[in-house]
Amino acid sequence: MEGVPFPVVLIGGASGSGKSYLARTYGRPHVELDHFYREGSEHTPESPLPVTDYGEIDWDHPGTWNADAAADMLAQLAETGHAHLPLYSISKSAYIGAQELGCTDGPIIAEGLFSSEILGALRERGVEVSAYYIVEPAAWTALARFVRDVREARKPLGFLLKRGWSLYKADAAIRARYADAGFELVPKSRLKRRLAGR
Repeated sequence: MEGVPFPVVLIGGASGSGKSYLARTYGRPHVELDHFYREGSEHTPESPLPVTDYGEIDWDHPGTWNADAAADMLAQLAETGHAHLPLYSISKSAYIGAQELGCTDGPIIAEGLFSSEILGALRERGVEVSAYYIVEPAAWTALARFVRDVREARKPLGFLLKRGWSLYKADAAIRARYADAGFELVPKSRLKRRLAGR
C-alpha cells in the first residue's frame, strides 16, 4: 500500500478523557473505534468473551473488540478515501447498521479504548500513522466517564459503578500499555493545540 494519501491519527486515553471531543473537532473524518466491539450474543459457553472479576462481560478487555476489522477498515479509508463503518449500540451490545465514511483531505482521526491494538497493524499495511495517548488525572476521567455513561444510559447503574472503580484502579497500567505500544503520552491541552495546527 505505497503512496497512501490520507494520514491517520490514533488517539487513546482513559474512557472519559476527551478522545471523542478532539476527534470530532479535528478529524476529517472522525472514526469511533468503539463501533468494532463484538456483540453480546457472541458470549456463549462454547466461545465466551472475557469476563470481569465481578462476573460481567469485560468490555474493557481487547478480547471484546475486533482489531482486525478495525485495522482493515482504517487502511481502506486511508488508501481509497472511502469505507463502511459498522454502527454499534453500546447499550444493546449489538450492531444496528453501517455508515459510509468519506475523506477528502485528512487527517483521519480514530479514537477508542483499544487503539493501541492496531497501531502496529496499520503500519504493517503501509498507513502513515501518528499515535497519542491523552494524559488526564484519573479522578477527573472517572467522574467524566460516570456522568457521560449515566446520561447516555450505556449500561445499568450497578455495572457502571463497578466498571468505574475497576478502571480507576487500572489507570496507570493502561497508560503504560499504550506507552509500550508506541503512543506518545500528552496532556489533552497540548494535543488539542497540535491537532489545531496541522
